[in-house]
Amino acid sequence: MNGLKTIGILGGMSWESTAVYYRRLNQLVQERLGGVASASLLLHSFDFATIERLQHEEEWDQLADVLTSAARGLRSAGADFLLIATNTMHLLADAVADGSGLPVLHIADAAADAVRAGGYSRVGLLGTRFTMERGFYAERISRGAGAECVIPEEQDRVQVHRIIYQELCTGAVLPESRATVAAIIDRLTAAGAQAVILGCTELPLLVRTTDSVLPVLDTTELHVQAAVRRALS
Repeated sequence: MNGLKTIGILGGMSWESTAVYYRRLNQLVQERLGGVASASLLLHSFDFATIERLQHEEEWDQLADVLTSAARGLRSAGADFLLIATNTMHLLADAVADGSGLPVLHIADAAADAVRAGGYSRVGLLGTRFTMERGFYAERISRGAGAECVIPEEQDRVQVHRIIYQELCTGAVLPESRATVAAIIDRLTAAGAQAVILGCTELPLLVRTTDSVLPVLDTTELHVQAAVRRALS
């Protein structure tokens, strides 16, 4: 036995990015351990239609109950810690950890580590409107890295939110939306951002490093790397 910890994943929010989590977790474990090694994973994949509806109805207490119930199931099945495979639902990370009794590896902490390592003091933040506007993410970056998050102007936030929910979560990666987000990153640069956090696990499907004038912090990849370090520790 290799002593791998079992990672519990709350996924399907959306499945497009959860598929990236599954692939990258297994790839990185194989890189570290060699041979045919792969990650020890348990996955609860939600019907995102239900989650998305509750998000936009602002039913956060109900969402906390839904995620916590699934997390308890992962704990019962043998998970050692949790990944919530979406940035937005880390709004409920503390509630899920408290309610399930399992530690949640917070995606914004992985992002904050990268911000601190890069020496950035001012970073752009792209994500859903919930992530950009509610403050929970920016506060975590400030606390973990001492950096300020810059968010886009209102009309740009509307555009990014629409692209995430209406396109990326359905598997549509459109060149015109890539250009739209690149222009938004240009405006974040003008506002003083030194790097940009892709604070939605779908955004790396759209935004490549060559599409951004700023260094790109891919939270999906950063989260996966932190999870593998923990699983192997």
